[in-house]
Amino acid sequence: MTDTRIEFFDLYTADRQPLGRRIRRGEPIPRGEYHIVVQIMTVNSDGEILLTQRVPEKTSGGRWECSGGCAVSGETSRQAAVRELYEETGLSVNPEDIKLEWTLTTDSMLRDFYVVNKDAPLEGMKLQTVEVCAAKWVSFERLAEMAQSGQTTRTVTKWLECRYDELKQYTTEAKG
Repeated sequence: MTDTRIEFFDLYTADRQPLGRRIRRGEPIPRGEYHIVVQIMTVNSDGEILLTQRVPEKTSGGRWECSGGCAVSGETSRQAAVRELYEETGLSVNPEDIKLEWTLTTDSMLRDFYVVNKDAPLEGMKLQTVEVCAAKWVSFERLAEMAQSGQTTRTVTKWLECRYDELKQYTTEAKG
């Protein structure tokens, strides 16, 4: 199944000032301009992290990641994180319940990394089949092993490289 949506992204300066323009997905983003990309790590009360596996046809197909994607035109970063989690897994969270854990500026992207506490059985999830082919809960230690062995996307690997201690603490605190 092919995703046929036409999406547009709002463009920003490096310090997140809106430029008042947008660009169509797939078009090159002009140098010095940026769009917002989000990732949301869902952690259950056992301190496990929800991972989704990318469909083989997508970039980094077969690798595991936390839900995420691009903010579409008119959408805030926080709205995008809530939407992406719902679209990819069927899990609903309130925007005020997600915590901005980290931001990173790369190439043409303003990347925002969120965390949220949410218990949900895998059996109840509704995976977005054009993007996700599987889901699983893993311990923080297992996630770190998967990243080290190349089973996760580069984004997850980078998040762990830069924020290992903070993420480990977050999963430990989730156990209560």
